[in-house]
Parts: sequence; C-alpha cells; structure tokens
Amino acid sequence: MTPPTTPTPPADPSPPSPPTGPATPTTETVATPAGEARITWHPAPGPRLVLAAGHGAGGGIEARDLRALAAELPRHGVSVALVEQPWRVAGKKVAPAPRTLDTAWRALWPALARPGLPVIAAGRSAGARVACRTAGELGAHAVLALSFPLHPPGRPERTRAPELLGTGVPTLVVQGGRDPFGRPEEFPEGPYEIVEVPHADHGFAVPKRAEPGQEEALARIAGSVVRWVASLG
Repeated sequence: MTPPTTPTPPADPSPPSPPTGPATPTTETVATPAGEARITWHPAPGPRLVLAAGHGAGGGIEARDLRALAAELPRHGVSVALVEQPWRVAGKKVAPAPRTLDTAWRALWPALARPGLPVIAAGRSAGARVACRTAGELGAHAVLALSFPLHPPGRPERTRAPELLGTGVPTLVVQGGRDPFGRPEEFPEGPYEIVEVPHADHGFAVPKRAEPGQEEALARIAGSVVRWVASLG
C-alpha cells in the first residue's frame, strides 16, 4: 500500500509587496514677479500635509536642517517642498529686500497648494520670517520657523518678535542654543512652541566635541518637527 502523501499548499499568487518608500524628488520652475523660482518636491506616499520650506539669505536648500526634514518627513505622510527664491535661482549672491521675498512667496503659493492638502509654511532664517509674515493672508495651516532671526547679532533692541507673534496659526520655532541671531532664552512668551537644539549655531552646526553631536542635533530637529506635525491633527 502506498503511504498517503501530504498535499503541497498552493503557491501564494500575490506575495506581499515591500513597503513603499519616499518617491524620487522632482523639480519644477514657477514664474513670479521677482523672477523664476524653483520647487524641489520630496513627495510622501499617501501624503496628508505639505511642508513648504524656504531657505535663508546666506544659503540655499542644501542647508543641513532642510535636508534632514526632506529625508525624514515623507516617511510620516508629509510631502516636503523645498523652495528656492528667484535671486538664488538666478545665481545672485545677495538676497533682495523682504518685500521682494514675500512677493515671490505669494506667487509660489498656488503651486504649493496644488496637491489640495493643508500647507505648513516653513523656512530657515530669512525664509522663516517670510513664512511668518505671510501665513495669515495665504491661509497656511501652521508655521515652522527654523533658526528664526529674532534680532541681528549683537543688536537685541532690533527685535523681529512681532513677525513671530503675529502668525495667527500654530507655530513651532526650532532654535540653536548658541544662535547669535537669538538664543532660545531671549525669545518672548507667546502663542508658539520652541525647541532648543543644544550647542547649535544659526546653521545648526555644533562643535565637534559637543554632546549631543551633529547627527543627534539633526535627529532632534527632525524628531521635534515630526511630533509637532502629528499634534496638528
């Protein structure tokens, strides 16, 4: 007698797909009254928000904090749009007057809102000021201010606090502990949250022997923003 055989289970016709990661960045050019601006999109799979971040007056979207957010936030359902102002796209070395930066940002806003999702206005340094000044009129969902320049170095009497206090929307400030444009303890009380990055300067660089170190500083920035975005609902 032939012994009974154990039937072989049928092969799974549709094996599970690997998790979907962030998509490849794409770039678009947008015409503004100040010249052509550029948006580099870091899309999230199934996004629920857009974080649009402008750069400062002394650099572009290659800033370490902007790169860290573009790498991390798409994993949490937030598409990141890194915005290059027209003066930077044109290769100029000096940023124009604040009103010109605001004009370009306003003209860019329809492209940032095109996905039909709530948009968090963000920026570092001068870009943070732009986001604060225009948040209310543009209908921003919230504001993220990275290295907000509370005052020029050594000139605390020339405060820019009214810009920060007047956003009218949920606002998070992420500030270096030794930022000459305003240390965290110099900020006035107001309707915003502030996170300190220990030992960090205006560009969120930390001394080589500092603890926590550079990678931990960037992780603190990204983690703080992820938690804050989740709290927005």
